[in-house]
Amino acid sequence: MRIIDLLKKDAILLNTAAASKQEAIDKLVALHDTVGNLNDAAVYKEAILARETQGSTAIGEGIAVPHAKSESVKTPGLSSITVPGGVDYGAPDGKPSDILFMIAAPLDGDLHLEILSRLMVMLMDFDFCAKLRAAKTPEEYLGIIDAAEAEKYPDEAVEKAPEEKKEGYRILAVTACPTGIAHTYMAAEALQKAGEKLGIPIKVETNGSGGSKNVLTAEEIANCDGIIIAADKNVETARFDGKPVYSTKVADGIHKPEELINKIVNGEAPVFHSDVKADTSASSGNDSFGRKLYKHLMNGVSHMLPFVVAGGIFIAIAFLIDTFAGNAGSADFGSVNAVAAWFKTIGGFAFNLMVPILAGFIALSIADRPGLLVGMVGGFLATAGATFPLPGGDVPSGFLGGLLAGFAGGYMMLGIEKMCSKFPRSLEGIKPVLVYPLLGLGGIAVIMCAINPIMGIINNAMSSALTSMANTEGLMLPLCALLAGMMAIDMGGPFNKAAYVFATGMLAFQTDAAYMIMAAVMIGGMVPPIAIALSTTFFKSRWTEEERRNAPVNYIMGLSFITEGAIPYAAGHPLQVIPSCIVGSAVAGALSALFGCKLMAPHGGAFVFATMQGTWYMYIAALIIGSIVGMLMLAILKKKNKTEA
Repeated sequence: MRIIDLLKKDAILLNTAAASKQEAIDKLVALHDTVGNLNDAAVYKEAILARETQGSTAIGEGIAVPHAKSESVKTPGLSSITVPGGVDYGAPDGKPSDILFMIAAPLDGDLHLEILSRLMVMLMDFDFCAKLRAAKTPEEYLGIIDAAEAEKYPDEAVEKAPEEKKEGYRILAVTACPTGIAHTYMAAEALQKAGEKLGIPIKVETNGSGGSKNVLTAEEIANCDGIIIAADKNVETARFDGKPVYSTKVADGIHKPEELINKIVNGEAPVFHSDVKADTSASSGNDSFGRKLYKHLMNGVSHMLPFVVAGGIFIAIAFLIDTFAGNAGSADFGSVNAVAAWFKTIGGFAFNLMVPILAGFIALSIADRPGLLVGMVGGFLATAGATFPLPGGDVPSGFLGGLLAGFAGGYMMLGIEKMCSKFPRSLEGIKPVLVYPLLGLGGIAVIMCAINPIMGIINNAMSSALTSMANTEGLMLPLCALLAGMMAIDMGGPFNKAAYVFATGMLAFQTDAAYMIMAAVMIGGMVPPIAIALSTTFFKSRWTEEERRNAPVNYIMGLSFITEGAIPYAAGHPLQVIPSCIVGSAVAGALSALFGCKLMAPHGGAFVFATMQGTWYMYIAALIIGSIVGMLMLAILKKKNKTEA
């Protein structure tokens, strides 16, 4: 569904005045009521206000998108106002909001998420926002949105036409990445454009953070020539039984879309045959064993990250509160003040679930539902340090033990399932609820009690080594530089993920060295988009008009720790962009360590700078210096663009 299908002319009010956030909300709700979107305006307004209590829906740069799901919504829709001079809507950048869209969604479905996602993408284009601000009439306003939407999502028109043809789509695709934020949708867009260029109808299902979108139907699968799976985590594949399926990494979907399409067209994809585990194996037969291990690992990491991020930020807030309370030198730093202790305790609960969740979803990826129990229990036993003499805990094996528990538990469950495959049919019903859990629990308990002492020794050695490196001049700097540089090698790919997973895993040690590594890794991921944005700002002749026009959003993405903003530029100019970003990130990481910057929050970018231990302004200095180094190296390596000369 397109934005212009939901936004009526009478639901637009241009160049109005709003003295307060409350008045702006009243006007937007009234517009919804005027066009008949609501059954009860008062009830819907309560839903909007309830959503605002969770955090302002202003996103900065003059934009606010209040939204809510409510039983009072009769017809899903949008309303919009522009407010010259703006209204204070509590935006994170402190700027007033002058373009406001309000989304009204019914309780059933996630329409508001889909429209919100689309609006966010379009509103990140500064030229688009400038045109909206300059619009004089609702008709002109709708025309601007219609033109921008058609340009941004041309695949919609392509998708509608083939549906009328009996043969349907020739090629289907599924894209997925561990976080489901950037790579998933970039690969989908690249495949759609490549299909349009080649004249081949293609439909792409995205497995993003908000769930699966554009889901492939059984009829489409039956009628297609083949399926492309461009994914770095597991997707459901049993539905593709008997069809040619080519499985590859999500980065290939971004960089090699035409090549992937041609593999299906030329009959180079192997025919996929499903078995009892096919619904959790993303392999179509052409994945290496190492690739399968990587997908299982990323499935665990993608589910673990929310616990690490939320828990880490709560713990960081606890340290920040105690710092403001004057307790920085206390032995119980982070827990002295009562409010700080509350945040640290709650954050600790979330943080302590990190390893069990990681292990559980690795095992789930390998062995389907029976693997979840053994993985989570194995991860818990790793954090507790269970041994045969002391099953309640003695030698914690931590993050490394959890990794081992996930893989060992998953493959152990596959063995148990195979062993039980010859049970009489009459016992099929009790296997998943009794046999698998009992044998799995006993098996993982024996495994973890046996390996915890060994892994505990390795774990303690790693902790001691990190502490020693942090206290030894000349060792911590190169490590932080290396990890920060890895964040810029493939910008969301295996190298980037390896550095990030290592840093988040080290947070479990809760040492100064671990926090220094986390700070270096985050700054390494922030530099590439900012360096490119700076280059397009100060060295315009190196870039095309389109590259310059799209670059400003990279300032926001870089400050938000979204390295993927640099990918389009790295794809177009790999020999110039990638080395420059690696050097800039490595410099920033080394400076972060040199300045003694420590970060407990594993995500958030500029929004968590205030929680930094040490001198946060020196961290900003390291970010600026690293970004400038990347920019200057780009200026040296990249020649002037001839078409712009």
